[in-house]
Amino acid sequence: MSSYRIQGYAIVSVDGMLANAQGIMPDELKNDADQRFFSDGLDRAAAVVHGRHSHEGQPNSPRRLRLIVTRRVAATAPDPSQPNALLWNPSGALLDDALHALGAPDGVVAVIGGTEVFGMFLRYPGYDAFHLSRAGHARLPGGRPVFPQVPAQTPEEVLADHGLKPGPRRVLDAAAEVTLVSWTR
Repeated sequence: MSSYRIQGYAIVSVDGMLANAQGIMPDELKNDADQRFFSDGLDRAAAVVHGRHSHEGQPNSPRRLRLIVTRRVAATAPDPSQPNALLWNPSGALLDDALHALGAPDGVVAVIGGTEVFGMFLRYPGYDAFHLSRAGHARLPGGRPVFPQVPAQTPEEVLADHGLKPGPRRVLDAAAEVTLVSWTR
């Protein structure tokens, strides 16, 4: 049995996008209060998991253990550009095996995107929480959705369809209309 708990972290626009059409997180989605929540969560995580184009870009980033999801390796391989990272192909290695190869201690695995990675982890039975922040002033038509099912479904509908339930809505920044709801099993 896995000794890891999986938690997702994302901030999205009103229309459920985590990046613009070019795959860039625009300034409209960047918020200091949300960044503090995000950074604090990643600082407590045993490991961070993301796709090749996602990264948190914070001062502690180089020190964090991370799995980078890619199809470019058969199972796992060292990342030549990041000493604390391992390239991971989910088709070639189980998550627990990749985390053990990385040397990650038991604890929270923080999933930080992108779209395919968030969608893939929804199928994992250990997905314990998804921290969904919303930037109430941001709209990104034609952008990159948080889940593959968006925009046909809202992010909240996708999370509910996968058995997660919303916690209380927290206001992180009233002026910027940035809110947070942590969805849990």
